Amino acid sequence: MIETGAAPARPDRGQPPAAPGRPAADAADALRARPAQRSRARRRAVAVLLVALLLAAAAASLALGSRALPLGTVVEVLRDGPDAESRPGASEAAVIVWQLRVPRTLLGVLAGAALGVAGGLMQGHTRNPLADPGLLGVTQGAALAVVAVAVTVGADGVLDPAVTVTAALVGAAAGALVVLAVAVGGSRSRGLADPLTLVLAGAAVTALLGSLVQAVVLGDATGLQAYRFWAVGALSGTGDVVALAAPVAALGLLLGLLGARGLDLLALGDDVARGAGLRLGPARLLGVAAVVALVGAATAACGPIAFVGLVVPHAARALVGPVHRWLLPVAALLGAVLVLGADVLGRLVAGAGEVPVGVVLAVLGGPAFVALVRRRRLVAL
Repeated sequence: MIETGAAPARPDRGQPPAAPGRPAADAADALRARPAQRSRARRRAVAVLLVALLLAAAAASLALGSRALPLGTVVEVLRDGPDAESRPGASEAAVIVWQLRVPRTLLGVLAGAALGVAGGLMQGHTRNPLADPGLLGVTQGAALAVVAVAVTVGADGVLDPAVTVTAALVGAAAGALVVLAVAVGGSRSRGLADPLTLVLAGAAVTALLGSLVQAVVLGDATGLQAYRFWAVGALSGTGDVVALAAPVAALGLLLGLLGARGLDLLALGDDVARGAGLRLGPARLLGVAAVVALVGAATAACGPIAFVGLVVPHAARALVGPVHRWLLPVAALLGAVLVLGADVLGRLVAGAGEVPVGVVLAVLGGPAFVALVRRRRLVAL
């Protein structure tokens, strides 16, 4: 006897049959996605917090100093525009804000952001956590150019700020070119693809340029006077200095961000990066060009400022991880906050005078540098 009944239901032809175990696979994918989502949320929160800190540091830089101004007065002066200080009968607050503190604040943001990004680039390209962006001969090249110009055209050791910035930029580029020439000549088979050769060439050329600077300043009082005021590292430039240095720093930031993906590949090793299609020589050349532009602009505008490029990348790496498309912008924000904060602190601790930002950062950066050396796990990047 044949039993008859309803035919078994067939799956809809428009939809594929469900794969066995698919709900479990979806749950596993969701669990794996959660850490990435939390990481992105944390990075966004860090960026927002740093922007808020930068705005607070900028407000403090505009309001605080030997002549403190109420924040409401600062806002009113800024609302009146930059022409307020040049009008007949302009208030003292307008002159202080627009002639002194706005250029000073802009220089602090420029120098801090430039040095922070340059430090991240330098440590990434050399895979050395203790690499300083001044290692490429940029700082000493700028110093030698400033001293040479002071000796030849300076009057009593006083140089026009525009002349100082231009000379420092040219000297920074020349110092870096010498380092590149030595690195390429010392490793003809690999050229810039060898980070060790680049670091050794930078150390040697930096020492040579530093010796030349000392020889000039010890033999000429005019050069010593100009070098003494420039080498201390201070945010004392004018609007003309900002206008000269800002385009160079912007170019360096752009080049650095363009090379961020290459840095992530270089962190995996040269062989892996080469296997992924990265051309090591051009990638490192792009990074070196970015470092030269950033450090050259910051040094030309403010003089040599130590420890920012060394310490800031480590703090940024601890906050957002080693991915350079996040690390470099966070390093820029951290560097700007650090330099502005140190400048405000230097104004407040000296009463009617001020302590240059380079001195404050040296005092704060020394213990930080010792702490970095003691953390051995930072040696491998």
